[in-house]
Amino acid sequence: MRVAVTGGAGFIGHHLVRGLLARGHEVQVIDDFSAGHRWRLAPFVDRIALTEASILDAPALDLAVANCEVVFHLAAVASVARSLVAPRETNEVNATGTIEVMLAAARNRVRRVVLAGSAAVYGIPEELPCRETQLPDPRSPYGASKLASEHYLHTLGALHGVETVALRYFNVFGPGQDPASEYAAVVPRFVTAILEGRRPVINGTGDISRDFTYVDDVVEANLLASGRSSRSPLTCNIACGSRYTLLELLQTIGDVTGRPVDPGFGPPRPGDIRHSQADISLARQALAYEVRVPLREGIARTVTWYRDPAVS
Repeated sequence: MRVAVTGGAGFIGHHLVRGLLARGHEVQVIDDFSAGHRWRLAPFVDRIALTEASILDAPALDLAVANCEVVFHLAAVASVARSLVAPRETNEVNATGTIEVMLAAARNRVRRVVLAGSAAVYGIPEELPCRETQLPDPRSPYGASKLASEHYLHTLGALHGVETVALRYFNVFGPGQDPASEYAAVVPRFVTAILEGRRPVINGTGDISRDFTYVDDVVEANLLASGRSSRSPLTCNIACGSRYTLLELLQTIGDVTGRPVDPGFGPPRPGDIRHSQADISLARQALAYEVRVPLREGIARTVTWYRDPAVS
């Protein structure tokens, strides 16, 4: 099967590209490298068709999705913190970008588009775990833009006969995340700090909790979504269905690395919520999705990569 991945040089994107190639698919990637890194695609750049352009560039997007059966749409401004200072850019890339992807999919007779959604659409949940039936209440421009992306995905899909699936990710981690980014996720920041003998810093309190999801499970969810037999639109959570506090996360990293952990504490990051956890019942039912990599194993694989990136 020939497929396209938008944002294929991103953290999740390059893992998905690797997974697709491993399963024998022909892969076309579009990325403008504004957030993605070329080194992530280097191991298989000679096995993919790469279009270096923004998803807002309609002719380039047509080139990238031409003759594809499925498009995995991962290109996005993927940061709550960045969205607070750049709401227009966030909306342009995330919401308008999804419109452009859907119109390109329609023009090129793509069968299905699978969108990388976000748990940020839930905002501050009234109850946990978060279920897809709950009323979305995003508390950041990022969350609002991802909710708009879902609506454009399904609305334009219905109008143009393109099948659609939105996967709401919860705190994805694994090898290849950039700990040096201003908006780096918590796992790569913690892991690299501990490996380098620095004191990890928790923004806010240590009892903040998240549903940490290893990237290979997210890749598997995308593959399942692309092969789903039902043609009806679907939106579902992709996560582990458990939550761990930041102190528990640090303890796990300390256990895996064999190093003591003595965190510092800083101010909470604007836009952050205190607790997050997914109900993954719908993903199990609709996609036969199951968690394959529990937290400790995922942390162990991640630590191995940061110790020696050449192993991945």
